[in-house]
Amino acid sequence: MAKHVLLNNITHKDLKVITDYAAAYGDDVGSTLTFPTEYADVHREYPILFQKNENTGKFQSIVLLGLKSDENLFLDGAGGWKANYVPAVVERGPFLIGFQDQSRDGGSERAPVVHVDVESPRISNSDGKAVFLDHGGLSPYLDKISQLLNRIYEGMQVSDAMFAAFTELDLIEPVNLEIALNDRETYRLSGNYTIHREKLANLNGADLERLNRSGFLRCAFLAVESLGNIQHLIKLKGSRG
Repeated sequence: MAKHVLLNNITHKDLKVITDYAAAYGDDVGSTLTFPTEYADVHREYPILFQKNENTGKFQSIVLLGLKSDENLFLDGAGGWKANYVPAVVERGPFLIGFQDQSRDGGSERAPVVHVDVESPRISNSDGKAVFLDHGGLSPYLDKISQLLNRIYEGMQVSDAMFAAFTELDLIEPVNLEIALNDRETYRLSGNYTIHREKLANLNGADLERLNRSGFLRCAFLAVESLGNIQHLIKLKGSRG
């Protein structure tokens, strides 16, 4: 069971994190969350799709990693990842964003802080990358994690606005993927959504300008372009035999 606690350089001075990727660490999943702030990177490697959050009903972005819910075709079996970019939610490992009340200008505000799941199988006191330096400073690894968490946090802030803009312009459509590898092996992926290409192409000048100013026009095109990576998934699946 996960146990999330506030990270600090006293309690966790000897903390190390195993950064391999494997099923043992929960990485063998068919999809994972992504955010508009990393579309430019993920669209080169993975298909970007949209799904509705089961709890809130809001749209969220995902990338496909496999053709089944428990299949990650990017695991190489030796602790590595077969892509140039690892989605931030995966690469962050046992770390996540928490919030803490902090004093500011005579008042208080909820500020994002780093939490760690101390029950994660990646956590170690002997193996892996050090989280803190010997004198208590942040290690280069933790600096990178902080950047990843910030990218996720910023992505969470803009995601709702992006989907609101897409919904207002009726740009989101359901998509059911049927992928036939051969005569006997077919995979069907349902419950996903994507950008309606024809409606995107037919937007008027004012709507295009508004989407462009917000940065969401580029996100729409990146999502559409990313679907070409489904062929890459098929090749990865075929190489597994």
